[in-house]
Amino acid sequence: MRRRYVSLAAAGLTAALTLTLTGCGSGSGGNGVTLTLVAADYGDSEANSSRHYWDDLVHAFEEQNPGIKVDVQVYNWTQVDKKVEDLVHAGKAPDMAQIGAYADYAAHGKLYTADELLSIPVQADFMPSLAGAGEYQRKQYGMPFGASTRRLFYNKKLFAEAGITSPPQTWNDIVSDAKALKAHGVKMPFALPFGPEETQAETLQWMLAGGGDYTDNIDKYSINSAENVKTFEWLQKELVGKDLTGGDPAKVNREDAFAAFADGNVGMLNGHPTLMKQAEAKGIDYGTVELPGPNGKAKATMGVADWMMAFKQNGHHQQVGKFLNFVYSKKNVLKFSADYNLLPVTTSASQAMLADDKFSKLHGFLNQLPTAHFYPSDKTSWPLVSKTIKARMGIAVGPQGNPSATLTDIQNTADTADNSAQ
Repeated sequence: MRRRYVSLAAAGLTAALTLTLTGCGSGSGGNGVTLTLVAADYGDSEANSSRHYWDDLVHAFEEQNPGIKVDVQVYNWTQVDKKVEDLVHAGKAPDMAQIGAYADYAAHGKLYTADELLSIPVQADFMPSLAGAGEYQRKQYGMPFGASTRRLFYNKKLFAEAGITSPPQTWNDIVSDAKALKAHGVKMPFALPFGPEETQAETLQWMLAGGGDYTDNIDKYSINSAENVKTFEWLQKELVGKDLTGGDPAKVNREDAFAAFADGNVGMLNGHPTLMKQAEAKGIDYGTVELPGPNGKAKATMGVADWMMAFKQNGHHQQVGKFLNFVYSKKNVLKFSADYNLLPVTTSASQAMLADDKFSKLHGFLNQLPTAHFYPSDKTSWPLVSKTIKARMGIAVGPQGNPSATLTDIQNTADTADNSAQ
């Protein structure tokens, strides 16, 4: 089955400000070239804004390449994709964009391929699953930039107080543990964020745990497969129906669930590495395990990535190539991953992270990356399908929902959109 990635933007990583690296060269660059890069901000404050990462990296690059200046504009995740879209539509595409999706730009012939930009060793260093996920019609246009996988987080203190001696390994374990947590007075025994912020991510995690996926092994949508129907009927009956989620899943966003976990009000939830920092800041003693499935560990987890892409419009492929070869050095990839609790997108940086005990809490996530499954983000129909999932799935697993009918409706929407895109 083909593996795919979804944007970390969907994970809700936001920052407060729009920032520009004005010190990185913004005019004509003398007799040289000034490149423009629109990038997303992975920080949650001015102090840890991605602006600082790019500032240091660009300064080092320009010292080595005096004929090339790089002007980096950093936007928060609520703005960055729309900013790039507006620039492209206005005929003012940046040289590079580091955002959430590449397929539509590739489909319209606006992007360079990776092999037009990167040296063979640099391109070969991308982790194979990520390189494949960056392909549109068998050519790589999306260069992975940051990655993560999903694991089940649990509150060790709440588990101990409820008499639970080990984390769940199966769906039946989740139910029995959630009942014990509820009896102990935990507000949200299992947080189930099917609110509109990131419904498509929570949906995919449960699909994979139940043996399903968004697509089948021939790249066709399989949203209403028997496995998926069974999964969401189970969720509706066993977790929501038994009041083990602490409220209506359609009204709980991922950000809300993470905040509640950090406040000590959640026993279990599916999460990504950035939750570790959030929980540790509030003193939460937590553990993580692979996502449970019906009869044991889930066969796969969800993977997440954001993408670097380069636009043809300005014709700077040689200079862009020099810059991106520098960006994807082991040192720079590892530093970015370490700064923001993300997984390296290259094999060399991944091996360095696995060999370093200071990253031990990320090792479980990193070990899952090669076999993770992802959104069908190379499909130009995916944005509409994702939007439909966000609008429908929260209600589908609610008390009055109909998972089978809803999945079939979404399947029909997906098939229509996919056929129209071909």
